[in-house]
Amino acid sequence: MPIADTAEFLIEPRWLLPLAPENAVLESHAVAVSGGRILALGPAAELRRRYPGCARVVRAAHALLPGFVNAHARPAHTLLRGVPVRGPRARWLRDTLAPLERRALSADLVRDGTRLGIAEMLSAGITCYADDSPLPAEAARVAAAAQVRALIGLPVCDGADGWAEDTNAHFASAEALWDEYRSDARIGLYFLAQPAAGLSAATWSRLRRLADELDARVAVHLDELAPAHPGEAHGVADAAAWPRPGAGSRRLAQLQELGLLRPGFAAIGALGCHAEDAALLLRQGAALIACPQAEVRLQRETTLSPACRPSALGTDTPAAAGALDLLAEARATALLFGLPPPEALRLATLGGATSLGLADEIGSIEPGKSADLTCIDLDVWGCRPVSDVAAAILFGATRAQVTDVWSAGRAVVSERRLRLFDESELASLAARWAQRLALEAAA
Repeated sequence: MPIADTAEFLIEPRWLLPLAPENAVLESHAVAVSGGRILALGPAAELRRRYPGCARVVRAAHALLPGFVNAHARPAHTLLRGVPVRGPRARWLRDTLAPLERRALSADLVRDGTRLGIAEMLSAGITCYADDSPLPAEAARVAAAAQVRALIGLPVCDGADGWAEDTNAHFASAEALWDEYRSDARIGLYFLAQPAAGLSAATWSRLRRLADELDARVAVHLDELAPAHPGEAHGVADAAAWPRPGAGSRRLAQLQELGLLRPGFAAIGALGCHAEDAALLLRQGAALIACPQAEVRLQRETTLSPACRPSALGTDTPAAAGALDLLAEARATALLFGLPPPEALRLATLGGATSLGLADEIGSIEPGKSADLTCIDLDVWGCRPVSDVAAAILFGATRAQVTDVWSAGRAVVSERRLRLFDESELASLAARWAQRLALEAAA
């Protein structure tokens, strides 16, 4: 996309981490922004000469990174924090979270919870997220109104849920919402298979055909594909309709035979992924997403094989993870998998953008890309880094040190203050829902 040749403003941090084409740390560099896009990056003095008179945002003790990309999130669940969290994951979802969500589910809950979640993510430097919402139409409207970048999951299942009453209704609703947002530059859609009760082979095949037609991403949680007991089909209702899996993957072979494993497919749940599953996903160009805080807290059986290193990071539900905080997820991933800090930060930015099919648009600081940027103060309590800036960010900083965030060149957080939302109104909204849900739980 062509951009203007005159900068609207310069961002001048102490350290610049472009993330591409390599994990470099540049000092005394600046980024020029114009028309919502990155016009140039280079030595700050040179850019000031090239674009005299433009506004300057000087952050003398800060690091500037691409905006974090949350590859799997449930922002509406910000309102469901405080529920008891006891693993294992499948039991907690079935016996605790799902019943509460069914009782409380409404358009108001999804709208208000998503607003709170978006505000929290922006404050934490997250500029793009993939939403797993029970009411995707409501989630999409909130994201569109906030003018943030989001991919909204379209649930696919063979039974009834809060969005549709059967398989046909799920596909019909998905196609209608796809038409509504087809030309929206910020709101994308993807299919989120939810086969906990068992998706038929016919539904999986229909999903593949529609994904082909729309060039759509498909995601599924690996736990949802695991057999409930030995000998049972891999999360499907009609076991006889499935081919017997060959050597290699125990859980993904059927989806491979249906042609679903390919670029644009994402498997969620890297910590419990088996090495053969990860190898199969890698061969097919599919993404493997880790949500380490939720996975660990829900006592997920972990393998932590180096072969299962994730390609992107998510937060999953804040009811389990506690926060929509991708910097914390990157820190946990680095510790669990033994990753160097630059690689962990890359997973939280360009890795997420790649898994969502947005690497040409976001995920790194390069000319022509959208100016989705996050600025982090590294001089809190005198802890300015001496040499390893990436390590200082990953292991020394928290989301509270995010001072400025830009989404497509628009300041959405400035000097730690949200620009898109009234923070006092958000606080009162959260308090009202806490009281309402407490009454619901008591009833």
